[in-house]
Amino acid sequence: MKKMSVKKVFMLAVLTVLVVSLLLTGCAPANTEPAPAETSTGEPAVTETQATDYPKRAMEFIAPSGAGGGWDLTIRTVAKTLQDTDLVSVPMPVTNKEGGGGGVNLAYMQEKKGSDTLVSVYSPPLILINLNGSSQLSYKDTTPLTRLITDYGAFVVSKDSKYQSITEVMDALKEDPKSIKICGNSSAGSMDHIQFLMIAKVAGVENVGEIDYVAFQDGSGASQVLGGHVEIFSTGLSEVRGLIESGDLRVLASTADKRVGTGVVAEVKTCKEQGIDATFENWRGLFGAPDMPDYAIAYWEDVLAKMVETDEWKAACEKNGWDDAYQNKEDFSKFLEQVNEDYKAVLTEIGMIQ
Repeated sequence: MKKMSVKKVFMLAVLTVLVVSLLLTGCAPANTEPAPAETSTGEPAVTETQATDYPKRAMEFIAPSGAGGGWDLTIRTVAKTLQDTDLVSVPMPVTNKEGGGGGVNLAYMQEKKGSDTLVSVYSPPLILINLNGSSQLSYKDTTPLTRLITDYGAFVVSKDSKYQSITEVMDALKEDPKSIKICGNSSAGSMDHIQFLMIAKVAGVENVGEIDYVAFQDGSGASQVLGGHVEIFSTGLSEVRGLIESGDLRVLASTADKRVGTGVVAEVKTCKEQGIDATFENWRGLFGAPDMPDYAIAYWEDVLAKMVETDEWKAACEKNGWDDAYQNKEDFSKFLEQVNEDYKAVLTEIGMIQ
């Protein structure tokens, strides 16, 4: 065999290098996209492409209370409805973060600033715990998404209670504000407490600030009444439906302006029917973490607007005695500003403003 010239050997080597280089660049294109930045929570920032596919990860739905309360019932009903109607395909597990009348969860939400996966339910305590000095945080430290429903307060006793009407309770308190012990699942100065004081004040009870109120934020208010530890349980009407149906509890009155719900709930008399011209609305809505991304806000506004029109959601509202009170983000934000001022006036009047 003839020996190859030095020139041919050199040319063959160059050609080999070129072929290998082309093969490598063709089969494994370089990744020129920079690594995603991190958010303030340490999570990878969402790229524009990822935003169009939102949501891709499981959501974090939160009830700021123990299991079985109004917040818990509301957000679990939302999750179930979204799942049953195929409006949302990712998992929506519900976590209970109780404590501080919702303040513990509100503080947690600050740690999740910028998150696109956190959605929490709230109602009047979100505003009340700020006004009464329990928390420095308020609704302004969240991203309001939508108002969903209006529930109503209820004043409940055990089936063996001597009290047969709300007027009998108020007559006893007029004689001695400390003669009856009241309890609720919200903190002192928050919703369950305030709704009772508002009704008592209109009923003519003086020195409403002296009325004994015990907070059971673990959600045990109903069992405390059943056990005879307190006389009156101030709560949400939908929260005690099962115990009303079983006959274990009796509802003396609701804070609605009319009869609501179906079955035994529809039989509950209002305070107004019993001569106390006062009402209290327990609105509930959904909130995202502070600085929730715009694409996430737009997504949830759209999905929730569709959800409230479904037969499944309407059936749940009827069953629980909830009034439809849907508001989009813009209207809900204006509503929150207004009720913040309204609650401030109420707390000032009964001497609980801080």
